[in-house]
Amino acid sequence: MAQMPKRVKHRKSQRGRIKGNASRGNRVVFGDYGLQSTEGGWISAATIEAGRIAAAQYLRNEGRLYIRIFPHKPITSIPLETRMGKGKGEPDYWAAVVKPGTVLYEISGTSEAAARLCFARLAHKMPVRVRFLHRRIA
Repeated sequence: MAQMPKRVKHRKSQRGRIKGNASRGNRVVFGDYGLQSTEGGWISAATIEAGRIAAAQYLRNEGRLYIRIFPHKPITSIPLETRMGKGKGEPDYWAAVVKPGTVLYEISGTSEAAARLCFARLAHKMPVRVRFLHRRIA
């Protein structure tokens, strides 16, 4: 089941613009390896869920997957072949707004080779360009 907020203050939101790089959520915190976006965009709840399923199938029971993004933004659409001037459409799906540098997924408890293969599968499903990331030891 795709994620969505339990309740929201406003049912519809404006599209907005994605400016700048991610200042928060841009480093690996929970796992050992991460999948980081290198460009901005919207990732739908269905795409996030598809990535979760693909990773779960690959990892089986070894390792843990952390999802670092949540779809807060309602994306509306007007039905096809509708004339102009009937207002904003109804919410179609929920999306996560992703800035360049946002960590999307993290994995812990596996080898680097396994994590790379798992994230390669996830990268094919993502609508934005992504890269593999290590945890920084400070």
